[in-house]
Formats: sequence, C-alpha cells, structure tokens
Amino acid sequence: MANEAPSSSSVPPVGEDGEDFVHGSESGWVEARTSCDHLAAALSSDLTHIPAPDTHCSRCHHPNENWLCLCCKDVLCSRFINRHMLEHYQETTHCVALSYSSDLSVWCFSCDAYLDAQVILPLRPVYETAYLLKFGEAPPLRSVEYVVQA
Repeated sequence: MANEAPSSSSVPPVGEDGEDFVHGSESGWVEARTSCDHLAAALSSDLTHIPAPDTHCSRCHHPNENWLCLCCKDVLCSRFINRHMLEHYQETTHCVALSYSSDLSVWCFSCDAYLDAQVILPLRPVYETAYLLKFGEAPPLRSVEYVVQA
C-alpha cells in the first residue's frame, strides 16, 4: 500500500472497513509520542528481565515480526503474520508493546501511536535491555529531554 509506514514492524490500527492506516503516514514519517497516559496501568513491574528478541510467538510459534507485551511479557506475532499481538490487546487490554523487529519501536494500542522509548522514562529500561539483547551492546544515546510520567 502506498500510504503504509515504511517500517515493517509497525502495528497501525485497522479501520472499520479493514483498511490499515497510520495517522500522519502519508508523508512516510510517523512521529512518536513523548507521553502516554496508559503507562502507569500498562507496564510490568520488571522490564529489565524480558524474553530474548528471537523468541517465537507464543501462540503460533512464528519466528519473525514478534512483539513483546510490556504488561505481561508475552511474545506474540504482528499484524503482518497472524495478528496475535492485536488479538492479545483486544482480549486483555494490555495496550503497550515493543517490537522485536529491527527498530525496537513501542506502540500503544489505546493511543493508536508509537511511543518514544528514549524520551519516556518508564520505557527506557526495557528499550535498553531489548537493544542489548538484540545487538550485544548498549544503545547509542541521543540528546533528549526526559519526560517523567506521573
């Protein structure tokens, strides 16, 4: 689709007619949010101990395009495979997930938006741990102003 975001790990919402869309994706760039009201209720208390990025989907055992639920730490496949992470959100309302695909992006299903894991402090530990597990080194640091969630 011409309007689809360029990242293969994106999990855009699906419209009522079944058409996939991401707000702002017309230009090919989707800006991540620097805050999310759902994090306080959505995040596991221990995000420094997570499954390895090569963990297969817990439902269909597919090895690729998997996401980590940041509430229960279950690993499930993306909407491009069998939609198990989307189904998990619909069944449990666990709304925040980290992509184990190339970019380690974080998506909030309730916000219908990506979250900036380097800016939002509660997400920083899981991003750093996932990066270390995936690439064998600490993530490069970028200059950011941190946002503290209340």
